[in-house]
Amino acid sequence: MRVRYVCHLQMENGLEQAGDKNTDLDDILSQIAELDKWREIFDARGLELQDCFEKRPLERLKPEEEIEDVSRCPSAHSFHSSANLLMVPYSIPRALAVSPSLGGQPVSPELAMSLRKILFGNTLHIFNYEWKKSFFKFREPYSNLSYALEAERGGARSIQIAVQAHIIKYLLFSQPLSTECCGIESLLEVGEKEQERALAAALADILWTAGEERTATVSLVTPDRCFTPHLDYKLDNFTERLQIFTFKEKEEVTKFIYEHIQCFNEEGSHGVILFLYSLIFSRSIIRLQEDLDFSTTHLLQFGLGNFVCRQALLNLLLTGRASPNVFNGKSSCDEHGNTLDQPLHGILSRSNVGYLHWSREQAEHASLPAVGSMLKTPKLPVWVCNINGTYSVLFSPNRSLLSDWKMEHLFHLYFYNGQPTQVNTAMLTVDTHSHHWEAKSRDGQGDPEKRFPSVEMTIRTKWEGAAIDWNGTVPFF
Repeated sequence: MRVRYVCHLQMENGLEQAGDKNTDLDDILSQIAELDKWREIFDARGLELQDCFEKRPLERLKPEEEIEDVSRCPSAHSFHSSANLLMVPYSIPRALAVSPSLGGQPVSPELAMSLRKILFGNTLHIFNYEWKKSFFKFREPYSNLSYALEAERGGARSIQIAVQAHIIKYLLFSQPLSTECCGIESLLEVGEKEQERALAAALADILWTAGEERTATVSLVTPDRCFTPHLDYKLDNFTERLQIFTFKEKEEVTKFIYEHIQCFNEEGSHGVILFLYSLIFSRSIIRLQEDLDFSTTHLLQFGLGNFVCRQALLNLLLTGRASPNVFNGKSSCDEHGNTLDQPLHGILSRSNVGYLHWSREQAEHASLPAVGSMLKTPKLPVWVCNINGTYSVLFSPNRSLLSDWKMEHLFHLYFYNGQPTQVNTAMLTVDTHSHHWEAKSRDGQGDPEKRFPSVEMTIRTKWEGAAIDWNGTVPFF
């Protein structure tokens, strides 16, 4: 059902001078109560309201006019004497919706319910505004960071950084093995079209791996709802409009994503959620349930006021399998050595992109499972880093770094954290034969993390005792 409510809250420039001031205050409170009533009505229908100041005169608005895109409207909870406050549902612009005749399969109510359960653990939770506004946005083409995605702080950041790692993999290592590896300079020559091709290739690669290299599924949005939700399903005006496209050739899914790249990289597209849905469909609900164990039953958890990705989802992005743990293989014992009734699932094989983790908690509690060699030593030198709960990417353009031990004596690593404040890729020189860091650590006082940047501590989880030089850059992470 299409929503056509547009609620106007008008604050007069002045109140009548004659009359009781208490009456004026009662009128204002009454208008606020009326606004709250509309909030409840929209919330009951599963719609998220955004308060937006109208940017054009109200008299130009036709009564039947709909507001389709409010992704650019800032949240406003203050009143202004001359402002007209609009309440509109957050929805995808029509330009980013595809025709039902494109050939996909409309989502069924049963599949939508299963999707909610594998994500949230129930059918009543929905993504908040922060998730809905997240998409895959590149930095300026032909710039120092033209290869890089913007990744703001929030629950979707880990997905954006994982995709960033695959973009780097594509740009640096998509050529045949016989070809010389590309240098860091190649990442500075990326134009807009190459950005789109790299994003399409990265998304397709992740989906194809999740489908066990036999199939991949892409979900896009149609203008109209595909089904009428049940009473125990909360409407979000998005999931109910999904159209599902399945492919049996990797080249076909790459081409399809590239042809509809605006559904993932434009503002208002819900691009990160669309990709997450596609990832789940590519893996399939049944296989995801087999991947998980008793320690993890769904992929997102609520923390610090937002939904964040569990380790199983991050591993799905990196390895194609939603293993809930980071150690190698399976474990029949808990961290205390007690035998478990059911084994815990870890990483079964090396993947193209790796994972490194450093946190104070990990350092202080040695009993916590450490990242295993399968993730620490990927096939290619690209790592997603979880540093004190914040995600970033570390990489080397040298394809042979992890396959030739002589390369690991003295080498460069490049670091990008996704934040708008970073204007250049940081180059770090890693020396695994010089042990002056160990000497400083023994001679110094207190916690090493307080004296050494967290990035350095993260690198040392892979190359223990390495000396790291920031080459003139002030350490910022």
